[in-house]
Amino acid sequence: MNLVIIGYGGMGGYHAECLKKYCGGNPEIPVCVKGVYDIDPQRFALAEKNGYRAYKSPEEIWADPSVGAVLIATPNDVHAKYAEAAAAAGKNIICEKPIGLSSREAEEMYDAAEKAGVVFEVHQNRRWDDDFLTVKNIVDKGLIGPVYCIESRVTGGNGIPGAWRKEKARGGGMMLDWGVHLIDQMLMMVRSSVKSLYCEYSYIYGEEVEDGFHLTVSFENGIRYRIVVATDCFRNLPRWQVYGTEGTATVADWNLNGGMTKVLVREDKNLQGIRAGNGFTRTMAPREGNSVEEQPLSVVHAEPFAFYKNFAAACAGKAEKAIRREEVVRVYKLMEAAERSARDNAVIKEKI
Repeated sequence: MNLVIIGYGGMGGYHAECLKKYCGGNPEIPVCVKGVYDIDPQRFALAEKNGYRAYKSPEEIWADPSVGAVLIATPNDVHAKYAEAAAAAGKNIICEKPIGLSSREAEEMYDAAEKAGVVFEVHQNRRWDDDFLTVKNIVDKGLIGPVYCIESRVTGGNGIPGAWRKEKARGGGMMLDWGVHLIDQMLMMVRSSVKSLYCEYSYIYGEEVEDGFHLTVSFENGIRYRIVVATDCFRNLPRWQVYGTEGTATVADWNLNGGMTKVLVREDKNLQGIRAGNGFTRTMAPREGNSVEEQPLSVVHAEPFAFYKNFAAACAGKAEKAIRREEVVRVYKLMEAAERSARDNAVIKEKI
């Protein structure tokens, strides 16, 4: 299946290289990048230099019967127009996240794809992150007992990336940039309805969009889930912290450093108090070695290029889409509730 990439910037170039290097000649991923379209003359020239056909207009793509799919990697505010036009032309579609600027726009894009009978899939690639799969395995298998709290953090000290990501009208801000991924991971991890949520946005850099946020979600099954995104943090906290009734797990970073501490004896009878600052504590003193056990992380690795494989199979009618409409829309509903919470400084009590 010949595919054209619309938007040959950072993500468009990433997709082109992945498909060229790892999927070319792979019978399980029969997708070939035929060409590129970009409004920037320099990227147009770069596409030709890299051996791709540079389409002069979207209409040229729609009219090419050899093109079976497009991959949309433009700024967020124009995803919808390209997706709806591609669907009308009968092209299958991969769209970078977020697919639209609102749940209403997302629904309209799915409506257009379903009406045209084409495959439409959003690139929620972080469902296949090894760190996420490792934590999900800890939760699913109860490796530290029933889990009651999960903390997910993505932090850095480089500010809001790129020019258009600082503009609200173009879909900028860290909620649409990273929140859409981390909320999707959360909803894949915790299979329960949302009971309530509270969110705070940060504007450290003085832009019109948020440069970070803190989101706390309480689920009806009792799990509390915290998401932190910060672009002004110069010493990173653990990527994941997971609290269970029988232990605690830490995934420090994307390199999967960390471990699990399992409780062997609930009450440490040999617990010694320690000096803590200008005081004394037994409550917060470290446990003796024979009351807990240190264990390595039970690491789970994703199947390589599972997203592309699933998309190709779905286009061939051999598999269901891995990322479903109702899942994508639910992420939007939660992001919109988080935005209302941050704007009104209020706890949102909605079943999502």
